[in-house]
Amino acid sequence: MKKTVIYFHSLSSPWAYMGGPRFHALIKKHDLDVVVRPTRIVQPNGGIPLLSRPDARRRYHEVELDRWRKRLNMPLVLRPRYYPTDNQFSARMVIAADKLGWNALALSHALLHALWSEEKDVRDPAVRVAVANSLGLDGAKLLAMQDTPEIMSAWKGGEEEAAKYGVFGTPTYVYKDTLFWGQDRLEFLDEALSA
Repeated sequence: MKKTVIYFHSLSSPWAYMGGPRFHALIKKHDLDVVVRPTRIVQPNGGIPLLSRPDARRRYHEVELDRWRKRLNMPLVLRPRYYPTDNQFSARMVIAADKLGWNALALSHALLHALWSEEKDVRDPAVRVAVANSLGLDGAKLLAMQDTPEIMSAWKGGEEEAAKYGVFGTPTYVYKDTLFWGQDRLEFLDEALSA
């Protein structure tokens, strides 16, 4: 029987971006079913958006980003031009791709790469369409779907599910009702999946 991981992630999270390739490797290694749940930081559970954190925490956030981009050898701009951003538009396109059975995880990573590596404004519909098209997906179709009642309901439902699980930050991977928060917990997730 296939193992299932619920993947809660923000489409503005540098940590989801940096964890993407290693999570994809785990998916392949363990032949996982992944439930894709784009979400935001869940503030009622204790999530704190970056701009509302004290200066010392924001500065340290940048130090950690620099460490991890070097460790993982991933292109990442420490202060991208269009960050912070409203991630709901990218998230709803990813939800639409998932509903169509398209590669929602690849779209997630490509949108995060556009934001964090290429400094593109992913709030711009033309940017999101171009990113989707670059993957061979129909970006115009995804854009047309993002504001439909079905997608809006799925977006809201995903946020409610994140709150129910106790998610507060992203990425959070849920396996057998156990949370693994942060891309630096992927080794622990791998161990749990291997057990």
